[in-house]
Amino acid sequence: MLIDTHCHLSKDYYDDIAEIMKENKAAGVFKIIVSGCDKKGIREVLDLASKYDDIFVTIGYHPEEVDTVSDIEIEELKKSIKANKKVVGLGEIGLDYYYVKDNKEKQKALFEKQLKIAQELKIPVVIHSRDAVKDTIDILKKYKVKGVIHCFSGSLEVAEIYIKMGYKLGIGGIVTFKNSKLGEVVSKVGLDNIVLETDSPYLAPEPFRGKTNSSKYLKNIAEKIAEICSVNVDEVSIKTGQNAIDVFDLQAFL
Repeated sequence: MLIDTHCHLSKDYYDDIAEIMKENKAAGVFKIIVSGCDKKGIREVLDLASKYDDIFVTIGYHPEEVDTVSDIEIEELKKSIKANKKVVGLGEIGLDYYYVKDNKEKQKALFEKQLKIAQELKIPVVIHSRDAVKDTIDILKKYKVKGVIHCFSGSLEVAEIYIKMGYKLGIGGIVTFKNSKLGEVVSKVGLDNIVLETDSPYLAPEPFRGKTNSSKYLKNIAEKIAEICSVNVDEVSIKTGQNAIDVFDLQAFL
């Protein structure tokens, strides 16, 4: 029951989305959750969700969009979530101080506006946090929301904080990289606290590192986690799949 909880399935990256979906199914990927995190992306993923039974979506404004999003668009975001049952989460949203550090307050404001929507609508969030751990945790503590920490690659200490707050860790291709210490964290927190993701077209796992990523490579991530946790890959697939079903409330669609 492999479920890719975070990918970017867009015509910007893939020439033939129908073929990609066939490849995913052949690789044993049961469902995928596609993220739309800018104006164009939100429109595109909502259209995809209407065309494919196996596609669900999360929508929200990435912190890099902070200078392009108005209050009107935030209200439209809320309406889109309420109107579409295949929107299963709000995200990816959060904070990113990696490239730009002089707009932190604007990023925080956008983040909180969207967290308020998630709290009101009782919908899970998908959190992007880059070089902003403390601010991310401090803000999340203010809201009664749960969800996934997307592309987690932090320390065990940070992982445990998020887990205690009720979040799952999104684990992707990074765990397969030879120089990654993420496996040590995964081995400590265990399968109960993670979901699988590819973040495709980015961060392809070994042995495809450097190539265009795809949900069809999700099993490579599952196999690495099985090795790390000394379990069968089917156990990883079943447990992380059930975690995804629980977080994103997918049971009604199965």
